[in-house]
Amino acid sequence: MTMKFKRTGAAFTAILLAMPTLLVSAETNDTSKEEDSPQGEGSFSAKHEVVYATLTATGEPGEMYVVNNFTVEEPGKLMDYGPYSSVQNLTDLTGIEQEGNEVQFTAKENEFYYQGNLDNMPLPWNFTVTYLLDGKEIDPNQLPGEDGEIELQIETTKNDSGEELFFENYLMQISLTLDSNRFKNIEAEDGALANAGKDRQVTFTVLPEKEETFSVRANVTDFEMNAIEIAAVPSSMSIDAPDTDEMQQEMMSLSDATAEVNRGVGGLKDGISELNSGVAMLFDGSAQYRDGISQLQANSSELVNGSASIQSALQQMNDAVGGAGSGSGMDVSQFSQLGEGLRQIAGGLQEVENGLSNLSGQYAQANEALGQSINSIPEASVSEEDIQALYESGADPAVVDGLVENYQAAQTVKGTYAAAGEAFQAISPALDTSAGSLNEMSSNLTAMADQLDSSLASVDIDESIAQLQGGLETLSANYNAFHSGLTEYTGGVDRLAGSYQEVYSGISGLTGGTAELEGGASRLHNGTAELASATSDLPDQIQVEIDEMISEFDKSDFEPVSFVSNENENVEAVQFVIKTESIQKDEDDQEEESQDEEKSFWDRLLDLFR
Repeated sequence: MTMKFKRTGAAFTAILLAMPTLLVSAETNDTSKEEDSPQGEGSFSAKHEVVYATLTATGEPGEMYVVNNFTVEEPGKLMDYGPYSSVQNLTDLTGIEQEGNEVQFTAKENEFYYQGNLDNMPLPWNFTVTYLLDGKEIDPNQLPGEDGEIELQIETTKNDSGEELFFENYLMQISLTLDSNRFKNIEAEDGALANAGKDRQVTFTVLPEKEETFSVRANVTDFEMNAIEIAAVPSSMSIDAPDTDEMQQEMMSLSDATAEVNRGVGGLKDGISELNSGVAMLFDGSAQYRDGISQLQANSSELVNGSASIQSALQQMNDAVGGAGSGSGMDVSQFSQLGEGLRQIAGGLQEVENGLSNLSGQYAQANEALGQSINSIPEASVSEEDIQALYESGADPAVVDGLVENYQAAQTVKGTYAAAGEAFQAISPALDTSAGSLNEMSSNLTAMADQLDSSLASVDIDESIAQLQGGLETLSANYNAFHSGLTEYTGGVDRLAGSYQEVYSGISGLTGGTAELEGGASRLHNGTAELASATSDLPDQIQVEIDEMISEFDKSDFEPVSFVSNENENVEAVQFVIKTESIQKDEDDQEEESQDEEKSFWDRLLDLFR
């Protein structure tokens, strides 16, 4: 109690000592104002407004006042406007008259200040501050003295009730000053951290026309926090356009390269289209060849059966003639039947020969069609570098894989045909040779029948029979060899027909693949054409985007307006200084701590009298 009294007495003494000076100063000021106060109309060259606003800890609006500053050109009476609930002269002791929204005062200094208090005046922004302790939302009044993991979420949005011009043109800076003894492991995404003495300062920036949400996390001990400070000023800096010449040249090179890729893909598409046409012709020729081989296979059994009948008939004739002799009592009329039989055999051989000749012609046509189709496949002209370049061009990898697979399949078919070409070419001459042998045998049999008929009356029967027997033995032996060759040949035809079905199936699959490949190449070309078209004016597009971006953030042409009234003139600047309530423990809890705090000016002044 004694200590408190001593402090009070010392403070009272100091006030008494200072009061005469204050009274003299006030008296002097009043006298000077009465003598020097200008009576006429004054003028000012510029007006500045600083809007001070307080928020609750959660961001709800609180008190607000405006400090108005005038740069006086001509001392005298000045007029200002604003819906103030009260006004106060901050320059001298002269009074200020207020009637409605009109504020009238007399200014004689170069700089004049007065304060106007506002009620229910909306800010251009809404603020919401949310506090989470250990992941759970908490009332800020319950936070002082708490320990744990703290998270602050600060949200700024446009206030539709406020003046839109400030939201569109003002840059906001949100600052939090955190005691480094209380807050550890501070994390602030999108925020800048800096040291401020023994404290840590976190700063967020909100660009004009933007709504943002920021977050600060930290481990806290014995929670206390100073006010969140928000400053809003015009974003009036001018943004110079960057030098984009080099970038435009690079983009032009990219545009040219894209166009070149499109041309290359166009050529690839044309080549694949030609490949697909050639494979289609190959498929048609292969179908004709397959049909010819199938027909040849179907006729082979008839050829073999017919040849077997001829072989059996010759053997029977040879046996019959061999059993006959001069003393056998053979009827000479049977020789005339023998001649007729020889002619029938000759006719049968002629039919077989005709069948082989027709078959040879059909095979030749089918083989020629197949050869033309195979040869229509373009020679290999795509290198591994070309294929790799196609993969790196940005084309669809699935389409490129299809292109490469079908290209390789086509080249495989072409190579296989080239390797087996001699075998295909040998079939037709073999058919011709067989047909020629049959023709020769048919002619020989016919000649034998004619000789037999002409010599029956004049030739010794026994001698003729001996000659006939010798001729039939030779003919039967030769025909046995021919029949064996014919049987082997038809077996080869059967194997060829069975094997070629696989070749035909492969060519059929190749045809479907190249058709799909052509469709994929066409789609690829459409895509590269669209890409080339989209990038043809890429440098100009980039410049337009840069200009639009600069115009979005360049607010250098902003002309300030008054926050309180659009009737105010010569407004040179308007600034906003906004603060939330600090979150502190009760004074009783801090009394012991406050003894160790730095002494104020008044404490040091009073210490002079202690």
